[in-house]
Amino acid sequence: MNLHEYQSKLRFAEYGIPILRGKTATTPDAAYEIANELGGTVVVKAQVLVGGRGKAGGVKLAKSADEAKQHAEAILGMNIKGLTVRRVLIDPAADIAKEIYLGITNDRAAGRAVMMASSEGGVEIEVVARENPQALIRVHIDPFLGLRDYQARTLAIGIGLPREHWRAFGKIAHSLYECYVGNDALLAEINPLVITGDNELLALDGKMSIDDNALDRHPDIAEMRDTDAEAAAETEARKAGLSYVKLDGQIGCMVNGAGLAMATMDITKLYGGDEVGPANFLDIGGGAKAETVAAALRIILADPNVKSVLFNIFGGITRGDEVARGILQALDEVKTDVPMVIRLVGTNAEEGRAIIDSANIANLSSAASLTEAAKKAVELAKGAM
Repeated sequence: MNLHEYQSKLRFAEYGIPILRGKTATTPDAAYEIANELGGTVVVKAQVLVGGRGKAGGVKLAKSADEAKQHAEAILGMNIKGLTVRRVLIDPAADIAKEIYLGITNDRAAGRAVMMASSEGGVEIEVVARENPQALIRVHIDPFLGLRDYQARTLAIGIGLPREHWRAFGKIAHSLYECYVGNDALLAEINPLVITGDNELLALDGKMSIDDNALDRHPDIAEMRDTDAEAAAETEARKAGLSYVKLDGQIGCMVNGAGLAMATMDITKLYGGDEVGPANFLDIGGGAKAETVAAALRIILADPNVKSVLFNIFGGITRGDEVARGILQALDEVKTDVPMVIRLVGTNAEEGRAIIDSANIANLSSAASLTEAAKKAVELAKGAM
């Protein structure tokens, strides 16, 4: 789950990171009131969960409240990389002397968090890493020890930060680490972290990504979720308690168990070659009831790219008859002529197959093995293309 800039910076402030105390507006009139309250020059910034806002015209400088209102009117409703701007942040303008980057994320290869800093702030850090990797300084953080003072100094020295700023930089680095850990984040970055004309460090922009699996521990963060940037199917899947990721193929896959789902995707790609592949990853989990299966099938069939559907259900906790009833329930609600192949094995598999067979659904066939099911699904998809 990604947080907007204003949400991220408010989180930073809770941990002692200095930020500009701006406010958000959803109407031009509200933007006027905020700019008038702040006084002086302000920055009007689109709040959307994509980069490149400035290049798209979503960040404007306003020297008066009237000008802030005009900019807000132009930015609100703007489409930036497919997302509609529904909110703007009105921040006081900062006197920027120098921009740097500071961020922390997971390094899966190292099995620990990595904090990164660069003297090239205010630009996409991926570009810096690709075009000038020596400008990106990294330190790995032992989860039992946390960020050490010498590591913060290593970052400060590595980016050529003047010694007079080391103490303030160290405090911000420690606070960012605490914010990262305390919110179960996958990413927390300040870009840019600026040195102002008053020779102070200030977090001018912020970004946080929170681990979805930890949101039960952070209901206040879960309430901040902006679903505009999500595929509608993924939003519906999350509400139904399903693990779903949309892919670019033509075979809709419904499987119980993440490992089995990966194997199912692999085998459809094996037999589909360059022409046909999986349209999604979808794990209905163990113990899925009929309504869960119905919700999953609705999500799969909502994808116009799906030309066939493959059910691969191993009945351990999940019962084959429950899955069969869920499929029939979904087909009652969502009429479709998309061909489907079902492979049921394990608990109550025979009962499940009997339920499917007695329904006499013309576009639904069964298979005894995963290989047979995958081959059938591939051929049906090719025939519908």
